[in-house]
Amino acid sequence: MKNKKWIALAAAVVLAVTALPVTAFAEKKDSTDDKMLTKITLNEVAHSIFYAPQYVAIEKGYFKDEGLDMTLITGFGADKTMTAVISGEADIGFMGAEASIYAYQEGATDPVVNFAQLTQRAGNFLVAREEMPDFKWEDLKGRKVLGGRKGGMPEMVFEYILKQNGLDPQKDLSIDQSIDFGATAAAFTGDNSADFTVEFEPSATALEKQGAGYVVASLGVDSGYVPYTSYSAKTSYMEKNPDIMQKFTNALQKGMDYVQNHTPEEIARVIEPQFPETDLDTITAIVKRYYNQDTWKENLVFGQEGFELLQDILEDAGELKERTPYEELVNTEFAQNAS
Repeated sequence: MKNKKWIALAAAVVLAVTALPVTAFAEKKDSTDDKMLTKITLNEVAHSIFYAPQYVAIEKGYFKDEGLDMTLITGFGADKTMTAVISGEADIGFMGAEASIYAYQEGATDPVVNFAQLTQRAGNFLVAREEMPDFKWEDLKGRKVLGGRKGGMPEMVFEYILKQNGLDPQKDLSIDQSIDFGATAAAFTGDNSADFTVEFEPSATALEKQGAGYVVASLGVDSGYVPYTSYSAKTSYMEKNPDIMQKFTNALQKGMDYVQNHTPEEIARVIEPQFPETDLDTITAIVKRYYNQDTWKENLVFGQEGFELLQDILEDAGELKERTPYEELVNTEFAQNAS
């Protein structure tokens, strides 16, 4: 089944959607204040240190300060996160903006619109089995790589970089796209058939600590500035709840401000409770890696230049029927007014 068909499927089975595999992280709150807070559900594509500003906003109580009782659910994939938003199971989705474009292309009557951009670089890394201090992208010729889902941002950005370096993703190397999101690191250590794997954190650092792999390139650095992940909601929800949308965006902006004005060590200590299975030293190392490559924007405004670049990448990957007007799928009002 082609990647974009899951959007149509999601809409068709919306009433049947009752649950997704999730991991919930609810913001700490004083029970005496519960009745005064507005409940809101956010479904995130993955739970990763890559999204540090969001977790800062949770742990510092910024959502509560804005009067929101925010529940965070992990969807484990943009398809599942989009399904949750379309079904109304989640009020807001956090995923790659390409998902909203796919939904729009399938004729969504209540478009899911992007209103805040969190990351401005890809968050994954190319991991090799051996140290390669002089790695060049042409070193992938004739090699096997564990990649991402067809039509998803990780895979499309990877292929975009390959093409920028003169490689044909279909002819010059073998990319395995059959492994589920989040399972590639285990597949890499469990089977020696692949020479490289494309990994998010903490998997990339974990492979290095195990001595099972070595980060040889950052897709975030080599792809340049790309609107990798953003927050979105159905048009109807945004129109009915402008106050909630503004409060939510205000809390996120405070998280963005914090990471811009604090050290990786300070950021790591704040978000540590969100990653109980990862030690503080590892969290700090990962935050530094993202911090040093300028991963997070200073503000949440999703600009038109980034949106057009995203469509260039989709077009290049053969995933775009026709280009979508920026104004149809991006609303910058809340980000511009965030305080």
